[in-house]
Amino acid sequence: MTTSGRPARYGDVLAIGEFRAVWVALGQSTVGDQFARVALSVLVFDRTDSPALTGLIYALTFLPTLVGGVLLSGLADRLPRRSLLVALDLIRAALLAVMALPGLPLWALFMLLIAAVILTAPFSAAVGALLPDILPDEDQYVIGAALRSLTAQMAQVLGFAVGGIAVAAIGSQAALLVDAGTFLLSALVIRKWVVARPPARRRGRAAAEASGAGVVDAVRVIARTPLLRTLVALGALSGLLVVPEGLAAPYAATKGAGPVAVGILLMGLPAGSAVGAAVVARWLPAARRLTALGVMAAVAGLPLLIMFVQPSIPVTVGLLFLVGVAGAYQVLASTAFVWAVPAGSRGAALGLAGSVVVASQGLGVLGFAALAGVTGAAQAAGLAGLAATGLGILLAAALRGVARDSRPVGATATA
Repeated sequence: MTTSGRPARYGDVLAIGEFRAVWVALGQSTVGDQFARVALSVLVFDRTDSPALTGLIYALTFLPTLVGGVLLSGLADRLPRRSLLVALDLIRAALLAVMALPGLPLWALFMLLIAAVILTAPFSAAVGALLPDILPDEDQYVIGAALRSLTAQMAQVLGFAVGGIAVAAIGSQAALLVDAGTFLLSALVIRKWVVARPPARRRGRAAAEASGAGVVDAVRVIARTPLLRTLVALGALSGLLVVPEGLAAPYAATKGAGPVAVGILLMGLPAGSAVGAAVVARWLPAARRLTALGVMAAVAGLPLLIMFVQPSIPVTVGLLFLVGVAGAYQVLASTAFVWAVPAGSRGAALGLAGSVVVASQGLGVLGFAALAGVTGAAQAAGLAGLAATGLGILLAAALRGVARDSRPVGATATA
């Protein structure tokens, strides 16, 4: 609620300078990341003509996050978060610049990508832990989380759309340099407009004790809380829903299309997610959010079943849009998770949970890309949808069982 007693609106959170700075920094950086994903997919497929290796490079934009989450997420509670964010942005900018060197061997490209993605986990953990400080009111936090998700998805749409055109026009190496530039801009914005705060573990003895032993403590918190365990599993379900993204280049090739079509295919899922995030934030009552979360997760994989008939590229984009709309349950899941975790363990817990989710996406793409080498890209995407539907139904039932003892996720939001 605002000080006037009315529900928070998007304008209320955007009026907060710190949130606005983080929002801008992450939004433009996300556009650059999609440039890099298109560039890497096209570069590897052009060099190798291998769906498996193309899926591997795409998976590596997710999978190493698990390592970073386990080993480095605790930094978000032990170091000043603003300084950590700036340092990680600068290091990733340097890594992307080296990846853009012409003629770089594929093995070196893979290693540099792994290093850059590992650093995503502590960065995301620091952002996630910082936002409740910037938006201490839960109603504002729900709006802020929805706005971040909406912006991230729209940035992905823009990045994939323009990225496909950019790669066709300027080449993969130049597109990687664009991504490096977005990391530099993010570092500048965060350094200038985000307030410096002491590490979370130095804000008093109670906070330090609550922080426990970093990642080990986060594992214990999640393991002993049924709601948190279920929410992490629901997040990991996205590992099946993103499979078509990792197969975009080989699927476009089966239709005789090139980089522009790859970018268009990659637009579908984030566009749907943006619409879904806006709907759940604006019109979904707080008391129904956990129920809606389960229903959306259960149906998210259904549109992918149509991939078995190898639809045209426009139809496939529409199917991925529907997957994205239902996949916006992630906004509800992440908000519930943040407010259910003790504040002193928030950075490590968010980093660990986020790493599990992102790693599941990498594993999903990697496994089904290997399968696509045998069955073809369309059949592999259909099988991913079948698996997502079955697991989604099971997890929705599990969530219903634990939701009776859980409070509503946030408050009703208005735009």
